[in-house]
Amino acid sequence: MKRPWHAYYSDQVPHEIEVDQFANLNELFDSCCQKYADYPAFTNFGTQLSYKTLAKKSRQLASYFHQHLKLSSGERLAIMMPNLLQYPVVLFAALQAGLVIVNINPLYTAQEVRKVLLDAEVSVVVVLANFAKTLEQALVEKTKVRHILITELGDLLGLLKGGVINFWIKHIKKEVPRFSLPNSMMLSSALMIGSRLDYRSLTLTSTDAAFLQYTGGTTGTPKAAVLTHRNIVANILQNSAWVKPSIKPGHDHILGALPLYHIFSLTVCCLTCLQLGAACVLVTDPRNLNSLLRMLAKKPLSIFVGLNTLFAAIIQHPNFHKVDFSQIKLTVAGGMATQATVAEQWQRAAGVPILEGYGLTEASPVVSISPTNQTQFNGSVGVPLPSTDVKVIDDEGNTLSLGETGELCVRGPQVMQEYWQKPEETQAVLTSTGWLLTGDIARIDDNGFIYIVDRKKDMILVSGFSVYPNEIEAVLTAHPGIKEAAVIGVPHEKTGGEVVKAFIVKKDPALQESAIIDYCRLSLTRYKLPRLIEFCDALPKNNVGKVLRRNLREKG
Repeated sequence: MKRPWHAYYSDQVPHEIEVDQFANLNELFDSCCQKYADYPAFTNFGTQLSYKTLAKKSRQLASYFHQHLKLSSGERLAIMMPNLLQYPVVLFAALQAGLVIVNINPLYTAQEVRKVLLDAEVSVVVVLANFAKTLEQALVEKTKVRHILITELGDLLGLLKGGVINFWIKHIKKEVPRFSLPNSMMLSSALMIGSRLDYRSLTLTSTDAAFLQYTGGTTGTPKAAVLTHRNIVANILQNSAWVKPSIKPGHDHILGALPLYHIFSLTVCCLTCLQLGAACVLVTDPRNLNSLLRMLAKKPLSIFVGLNTLFAAIIQHPNFHKVDFSQIKLTVAGGMATQATVAEQWQRAAGVPILEGYGLTEASPVVSISPTNQTQFNGSVGVPLPSTDVKVIDDEGNTLSLGETGELCVRGPQVMQEYWQKPEETQAVLTSTGWLLTGDIARIDDNGFIYIVDRKKDMILVSGFSVYPNEIEAVLTAHPGIKEAAVIGVPHEKTGGEVVKAFIVKKDPALQESAIIDYCRLSLTRYKLPRLIEFCDALPKNNVGKVLRRNLREKG
């Protein structure tokens, strides 16, 4: 097929990647740790973890998993913690022990945690003590969990600093609820036991599962994408090839504010930065904007990774002017649509454009990204990564021409193997020729740039016309009196179709509905205008700040 996007690759970016240069993630990890041994790999609370130390500690823990607990290759290990130094240690230890990672949002309810534990048939859980009570409640019903490791916030921050932080969190702030998890062990003790065992590497193939990564929200039946070692290695190599010309190993720092248990941050911030020899600055609580801004003011970053809501929140913060943007080379956005007004404000302040990308869990996740030499935000999500093909199809599955709007389909080595134990759902999104049906409505222009219109399931049908919430939200948030906005379709009693309803968080307390409608009339045709407006204090969001339209639909 024609690939017009190759014309927009820089001279140093290959059209294809050599995905099989590493048999598995462990080979890639070993290569990085040897090449960048003395460079910092991760930073958290001012403490650095070098590549050499990361390799040492992860092998100690891998030895504990494999030789002490006698875990077999393919068993599932769940990680239930925010961004801490412990996360990459546990992650790479599990992979080196041949285990499959199951990421669990630590803010899940006990019922949500239990669903994942049961569905993935998890054998081991590593949990931050702050969330151990939730795990205890999740284990009230029988699961296959046999081993539990507990860690505390400061465990890898050094004896003095770590001890002070653990005491403060537990006894002063009282953020660790009392829990009872019999036969559990502290992660620090497991590392000590593992240090006395000889590390034995395992032979894994590229098609072995590395992650069961759960998609979407927490309602209904859990659904996990099976991401193999080859899938993840491919996406790491694709991402690193794209930005490598801009990166100097041992010198560049990438912001890790988005949670690593989310696939976007996991692949881009945690894994790709290792291949680049960069350091990931882990932010444990990105919702604490005061703390985040203080950190940004003290530690200049070269790569800023975020999403629209994070950029908007930082821009609106009164201490925004204190951030040093002088060393930022790249600003990368994903996870949700970036609004033009936010992108414009960011570029004025930071001096660099937001390079928007697109991905989904089923593609490990990155599919496309804007060229690094792009000088202005253009509303597209860039062009496909190396070794990646895209097309759009109509409702009958026919391939559409460039410029036409339809469902986006993706094919490449990063596309998942299947949905875990769900053959019918797998068949619904993966074709026999390897195309992944994304469920996103898009168009691809003559140059190969992809423009995401909206989610297929979020489309609103008004009097037979298709209306896309993203378009209306972009207009609403450009209003100076609106802080945030989200749009859904609600049933219309007379027509049997839908009308547009907008949920709005005011910036100007005096803003009235009539003023909003008048403003929208300047940019939107009649059938796209919001017919219902509800003002609210905040919009419901997921763990990375993406607005949850399904929650708004339930509210009506």
